[in-house]
Amino acid sequence: MNQDIVLAFSGGLDTSFCVPWLIERGYRVHTVFADTGGVDADERACIEARASELGAASHVTIDGGPALWREFVVPFVMAGEGYQGQYPLLVSDRYLIVEAALKRCNELGTKLIAHGCTGMGNDQVRFDLSVKALGDYTIVAPIREIQKEHTQTRAYEQLYLEQRGFGVRAKQKAYTINENLLGLTMSGGEIDRWQAPGEGARGWCAPRAEWPQAPMQVKIGFENGEAVSLDGERIAGHELLARLNREFARHGVGRGMYTGDTTIGLKGRIVYEAPGLVALLAAHRALEEAVLSKAQNRCKPAVAKQWIELVYEGFFHDPLKADLEAFLQSSQRCVSGMVTLQTHGGNVHAVAVESPHILNAKGATYAQSADWGVAEAEGFIKLYGMSSTLWAEVNRNDVGGNSDAG
Repeated sequence: MNQDIVLAFSGGLDTSFCVPWLIERGYRVHTVFADTGGVDADERACIEARASELGAASHVTIDGGPALWREFVVPFVMAGEGYQGQYPLLVSDRYLIVEAALKRCNELGTKLIAHGCTGMGNDQVRFDLSVKALGDYTIVAPIREIQKEHTQTRAYEQLYLEQRGFGVRAKQKAYTINENLLGLTMSGGEIDRWQAPGEGARGWCAPRAEWPQAPMQVKIGFENGEAVSLDGERIAGHELLARLNREFARHGVGRGMYTGDTTIGLKGRIVYEAPGLVALLAAHRALEEAVLSKAQNRCKPAVAKQWIELVYEGFFHDPLKADLEAFLQSSQRCVSGMVTLQTHGGNVHAVAVESPHILNAKGATYAQSADWGVAEAEGFIKLYGMSSTLWAEVNRNDVGGNSDAG
């Protein structure tokens, strides 16, 4: 066959298995690692060496941080919601990994792309739908292929590599951990058994005993809904998020446990840690609530919920997502200002908001003072509640089955 194929490669067990499996079927394998913030320089070098050891014809590493910020974080924070009200979509880097792999396909002039997704999870949906939306490519999924014949796939993959002289880097762990700029998720072990997470189920966030005693404050500046500065310093978005991750993780912010309805229909239970995103959401919401109108604040969550569900379920390139983002972008045209966040550990609160767009009434303060009279207030209440009051008056004698009609 001797055809070029691009493999989205992480250096883990699944994608390591994919390289020799594809080579033995006549492919020239070109690996792509999209670094979306989950590894350091040493690990990047190790992944590159692993690809070479396994026989990859070429390997490239892409810095995915800027694209992840621009294409996911910015609209996600503008939306301001988590999936099912909680989960902050921490594996949305998959879409940027697909884009990096397809870019490499185009450079090589091939329409063949491979991934290491299993047939049991959500990532296969995100990966495949993105590929189909972005062009006429053929998807090869080695792990799904071997699952047609083998039930203990990880054990099979390890044996397959060992028989060919390739060491298996990672030993079987109690937890499956996904980590990137957005945060990390943990599953497996007692988490999958619906029990309390063990001490090993911890990533970035410091345990309570290690939280600093003194409270921490930071100031985040926003322009049209996008975070652009931290403590007065303008900084690239992906670097800002990385810094928030480090600072708020020390105080235990952003850790949670979530059970959700997955795309494939199973219940998924994970521990997640997203200190930077949780801080950004808190700051953005405080500013947004102060500058948007009542109607905007009421409507926007419904749009956000639809956007979140599309992204979670793999429809990152559906035209409706772009339509919703046009609304979100429009809603942010006055969401500019400075928000002070404070944490004493565990939680984060927006304690101060500064913006020229805050909807302050010059002559009135809620429950304190007003520039209208008592008669105006009473008239407003009468008219505002007219329908409800009329219903009560007309039906007062009939409520509870007291009517004589019959």
